Amino acid sequence: MPTLPPLLLTSEPESFARKTFQTRIPRIIDEVIAVNAYPAEMVAALRALRAEIVNGTLQLLREDAEDREFWNAQARAYLGRTWLDLPWYWAEAFFYRRLLEATRYFQDGDFYRRDPYAPIKRAELQPDRAPRAVNAILEHLPIENEHAFHALVRASLWGNRADLSMRGIITDDATNTSLLVDDRARVWEFLRRARGRVDVLCDNAGVELGFDVALVDFLLRTDLATEIVMHVKPQPTFVSDATLQDVRETLDVFGKADAPALRHLAQRLARALNDGRVVLSDHPFWVSGFFFHDLPSDLRAMLARATLVVCKGDANYRRLVGDCHWEPTTPFQKVAAHFPAPVVALRTLKSEVIVGLAAGEAERQRAQDPAWWVNGTRGVIQFAPVQGE
Repeated sequence: MPTLPPLLLTSEPESFARKTFQTRIPRIIDEVIAVNAYPAEMVAALRALRAEIVNGTLQLLREDAEDREFWNAQARAYLGRTWLDLPWYWAEAFFYRRLLEATRYFQDGDFYRRDPYAPIKRAELQPDRAPRAVNAILEHLPIENEHAFHALVRASLWGNRADLSMRGIITDDATNTSLLVDDRARVWEFLRRARGRVDVLCDNAGVELGFDVALVDFLLRTDLATEIVMHVKPQPTFVSDATLQDVRETLDVFGKADAPALRHLAQRLARALNDGRVVLSDHPFWVSGFFFHDLPSDLRAMLARATLVVCKGDANYRRLVGDCHWEPTTPFQKVAAHFPAPVVALRTLKSEVIVGLAAGEAERQRAQDPAWWVNGTRGVIQFAPVQGE
């Protein structure tokens, strides 16, 4: 692993990392309790986890589960510390694993494999949310392929604002949104020449996944991709991250929609899944607390076969570049050089890490809006082709 700048820590005063564990994560636990009819002992376990995060010190996983020692081997290095004294990304990943322990996700019984965030996610599939948003794009898609590509990539990017773990911070108001880097033209030309397999590292279910599905369909219909691999999470995490079940439910809702464009989209994707042109993959690495610098050999080899990897969302961006104190002008291609394939990041800014900006841009944005890099009003489309491209 290359030498990285200092990690973002939850101990940093006034940081968004610290705010995450002071306010956002306790609120997430409260909401999980509110939307699920859990028995008293599970509610007590969730409240104990909340108390540990707010006032206690980090504890190990205790349940009988295949991944217990995987997580505890890392957690032992932080025993005795509070949750406000940890590397930010790892702490978030471990919290979401601990929440699954409290909700008995891996234990036999009534709650085995029951997504604790399902009620929150399914609200995003109501007719006035994801179906309406995706249908509006499909009905007004430009006829010319390049313009349609630009529209769908932009929709896939801004769909990332619909992050259910960020409610109260991110709003639906898109009037003050801006792209700080826009490499769509470069990606379009790259795909026109390459026309191979495209891998998509999915992020949120709901509106964002709907736009991702529309982009996948377009790439196949226009032969910009011969095959698509959609990488989703093997278990619920970060509240709204997409799982296999979320993909299936999204296509089911679209397939039953009143809108013909949505039904046809779902039908095409169903055929593509059946004939292998679209493949769903849920490698366990995606829910770990590691950066992409530490991809396991099997996943690295899989991604290396892609012509292009589309890296969706803020959390994946943090893992791609490293959740660190980067200088904003550090070139994106340099930071992403470790990745095994050409990669384009479609990312709405919701954390205090950014690279690839022009000199002075970060200062200009900060003068306009002190919360510019965490409130979802800015985005980047950053492309790193193979070395020498």
